[in-house]
Amino acid sequence: MKILVLGPGAREHAIVLALRSESADHEIVCAPGNAGIAASGVETPALAYTDPEAVAAFVSERGFDLVVVGPEAPLVAGVADPLRAAGVPVFGPNRAAAQLEGSKAFAKRIMDAAEVPTGRAVRVSSADEAGAVLDEFGAPYVVKADGLAAGKGVLVTEDRAAALDHVATWAPHGDVLIEEFLDGQEVSLFFFADGHDVLPLTPAQDYKRIFDGDEGPNTGGMGAYSPLPWLPGGVDAFVEEITRTVALPTVRRLEAEGTPFTGLLYCGLIVTSKGVRVIEFNARFGDPETQVVLARLESPLSRYLLASARGELASQPAPEFSDEPAVIVVVASEGYPGEVVTGREITGIEAAERLAGVHVVHAATERDAEGRWIATGGRVLGVVARGADFGEARSRAYDAVGRIGLEGSQHRTDIAARVA
Repeated sequence: MKILVLGPGAREHAIVLALRSESADHEIVCAPGNAGIAASGVETPALAYTDPEAVAAFVSERGFDLVVVGPEAPLVAGVADPLRAAGVPVFGPNRAAAQLEGSKAFAKRIMDAAEVPTGRAVRVSSADEAGAVLDEFGAPYVVKADGLAAGKGVLVTEDRAAALDHVATWAPHGDVLIEEFLDGQEVSLFFFADGHDVLPLTPAQDYKRIFDGDEGPNTGGMGAYSPLPWLPGGVDAFVEEITRTVALPTVRRLEAEGTPFTGLLYCGLIVTSKGVRVIEFNARFGDPETQVVLARLESPLSRYLLASARGELASQPAPEFSDEPAVIVVVASEGYPGEVVTGREITGIEAAERLAGVHVVHAATERDAEGRWIATGGRVLGVVARGADFGEARSRAYDAVGRIGLEGSQHRTDIAARVA
């Protein structure tokens, strides 16, 4: 199959690796891709991947059997729309359905209409308006920018003044939601969706804060692990519950509203003392959870991507996963998630990948004229490891991280410690 993967990050690197592992016959192009993807021998042409017209012209010129949209920005921009109109199988929702991630207010309305369990939320447009709502909900305060904010639009704080400042910062860009605080363990669960039916993948848990012990500001994600042995009732019962009460009602509601959701439905969940609640939806594979979920996937990924795009999930068997746990540890540049120091050399990537059960995905790297790896952004690399148990997977991942050199780099040391 000739497959185009759109996007520049570690998530796209993981998707490409999964597709390549299932068949040498696939012709895979990743646009714009990154230096790590290019180093593996995959074509990475320059492309304005968030521009619907540019992407449609590229696909028309090259001809692809399937287009897989990785990040949220091109989905919200409507990249899938002209492709689907031209009859190209696309894994990723149209612009209207991508509002499920692009607008938290839209997502809350859909959840309410579909009777999906979630926390209370009130939309405000200014700090003045927010004060009374914050007082009604009480601390800890949860404040979320309505639109896309690159992982930095959510604030959870005990400080009322900080909550008001966050509202004031984001209100000029659109509405802000103040939500009920939900306490418990968070879970990420992905679903393939074809506009009418869904098929679940396997749960994972990510680590959003920059420092050990879930301290410090939110990031795009500093690590993750899968499976989750602590889930109430076990993994199978949990997945069945979320399929029945969250994923299927949401997809069927979008279908009923004339905005069918085709692609990856990411359910951000929290297990509270009163049951499971939805924190948020995303309209694409999550990063870094994708890296551990796909590392355990034993069924061919392309089968489900294409079946989703064609509306044929009902005829597909459930995806199968290895019993071996997977762990990812993210290596980030100095200063992340604030002002990031870039341009520094990275060493030891090849040494890390020589370890059993380990591979490295690239998020923000380039190669200079001498062939040295250079860090170009905040989250630089993801070190992924599988093992016979969590202890072995963690040991392999951290052994590999220890072989990577990047001046000033930072990583969490407690990824999956709670299950090892």
